[in-house]
Amino acid sequence: MKKGDRVSGIIEKMEFPNKGIMTVDGERIVVKNALPGQMVLAAVTKKRKGRSEGRLLEVLEKSPLETAEHPCPQFGVCGGCLYQTFPYEEQLNIKESQVRELLDSVCSGYEFEGIKASPMAEEYRNKMEFSFGDEEKDGPLCLGMHRRGSFYDVVNADECRIVHGDFRKILTATREYFAELGVPFYKKLRHEGYLRHLLVRRAVKTGEILVALVTTAQTGWAAPGEGEGCGEDELAGKGTLAERRVLEGWKELIQGLPLEGKLAGILHVKNDSLADVVQSDETEVLFGQDFFYEELLGLRFKISPFSFFQTNSLGAEVLYGKVRDYIGDTAGQVVFDLYSGTGTIAQILAPVAEKVVGVEIVEEAVEAARENAARNGLSNCEFIAGDVLKVVGGLKDKPDLIVLDPPRDGVHPKALNQIIDFGVERMVYVSCKPTSLQRDLVTLQERGYRMVKACCVDMFPGTGNCEVVALLTRCSGEEENAEEREDRG
Repeated sequence: MKKGDRVSGIIEKMEFPNKGIMTVDGERIVVKNALPGQMVLAAVTKKRKGRSEGRLLEVLEKSPLETAEHPCPQFGVCGGCLYQTFPYEEQLNIKESQVRELLDSVCSGYEFEGIKASPMAEEYRNKMEFSFGDEEKDGPLCLGMHRRGSFYDVVNADECRIVHGDFRKILTATREYFAELGVPFYKKLRHEGYLRHLLVRRAVKTGEILVALVTTAQTGWAAPGEGEGCGEDELAGKGTLAERRVLEGWKELIQGLPLEGKLAGILHVKNDSLADVVQSDETEVLFGQDFFYEELLGLRFKISPFSFFQTNSLGAEVLYGKVRDYIGDTAGQVVFDLYSGTGTIAQILAPVAEKVVGVEIVEEAVEAARENAARNGLSNCEFIAGDVLKVVGGLKDKPDLIVLDPPRDGVHPKALNQIIDFGVERMVYVSCKPTSLQRDLVTLQERGYRMVKACCVDMFPGTGNCEVVALLTRCSGEEENAEEREDRG
């Protein structure tokens, strides 16, 4: 077998998050996005000693586990969902076994509590960032998700099943409106065009909706045929006037949609960054306000367009309930909530703790956290804006307990060592990427901590992702010596 060969076989299992494993002529081949039990055809793309990687070309036979009918016509094309054809119970079984295998590879002697299901397996997401583009070069305007494996191609998501119907109405109406007007999307290679993203956030408990159109500041497109004989300044002026008319028309369109929820705000966000990220250089409120409210575990949270908040509100209640169980009694204790987002965990712990200190790099999330704490009547929360790596070493309080809820890449190695230096007896690590937790557990154990128990929470049904909550305690001298003897022995 060599690079470029086509091979077929049955996928024996999946490793986190989307690595299908098959064996051909005694050699292990990793085929991304191939599902357990499928007979697939793949092209060998990489070959190393005893291990090869292949690109999925075709599913020759469905898996016996694929008994659920997938309602989304873009399944397998869109880069989002992976398991829509699997019954939800089977999705849970796969994720549970994947995470258990990862944790067992670096830890032993801990209690694994399995996986907790999301209360909703469909229409659960409270936030989506849709991209403008085309499905093929010079094709019609699309608005949706990137095609699987492609940085440029976009497929429509009019029937996406992981979001509420209000998302679908807003998306379809927006795409049709701009397609009819012929407004160009932003082309990444040439850095030209106008339309970049559509951001939609919708609270499950309150039903409030925030919609943001993300564009460049380029307006030359807006006056086709009107620029003849005009100087640059006059042409720019005509473009700006046309942009205002287009935005006003889009705002009125969104306001007129028959939505189940209530519009909290409609925004126009300008973003001229070269990176393909949803961020704001300038934000204008076209209607309403630039925030909305959601409720979790009896607390009320103000959420701004770009602040972090768990994307599955009902699943977050399950997740944070487990976090609270692992944390236990915090009466009279100082708690650090690192990577605190809008302060959800901090405020869940604050009613009984002496003090909670949250650190978050997104300044608008910190401002929202402070407002949320005041709104919920919590005076013992302090929220600090800054990178955990740069801030944690200078914190004045001495913590009794630390909660870590880092981004997907986990905790920066230098920051992790600074965190360990506090010497707290207990840590709770909330991970949205189990492989990052697996890596950080190695350092934590080397520095004297052991994982006592762990539990998965499925926050992302239909996809290959999963959250994990882990409780760690500091080893006593006797425990450390026993572990050293076991390692030697």
